[in-house]
Amino acid sequence: MTAPTCPMEAASRVFGGKWKPGILFRLADRSFRYGELKRDMPWISERVLIRQLKELVADGIVARHDHREVPPRVDYALTPLGQTLTPLLRDMASWGAAYLDQRGDRAP
Repeated sequence: MTAPTCPMEAASRVFGGKWKPGILFRLADRSFRYGELKRDMPWISERVLIRQLKELVADGIVARHDHREVPPRVDYALTPLGQTLTPLLRDMASWGAAYLDQRGDRAP
């Protein structure tokens, strides 16, 4: 795959797609253990969640901290680069809430 030259393509390759924005939105406020993320996003299969987290770590957006304990404990948190996405993620969530309100699809 060639490196993108368009800024929007670069951004969408790193944090776009079906699941990454939701993962990043959750990590915007605090770190999560893998199990917490899985419980908070039950619609994502384990395989897909693991792959998305690995990609975000490889891209330098999310940090993975293995505490090297038994039982295993691994935390995921936004890196400083990932934290720069927080305002964008919050704006996207606000837009999504307004859209759902307008359509009448928002849960009470």
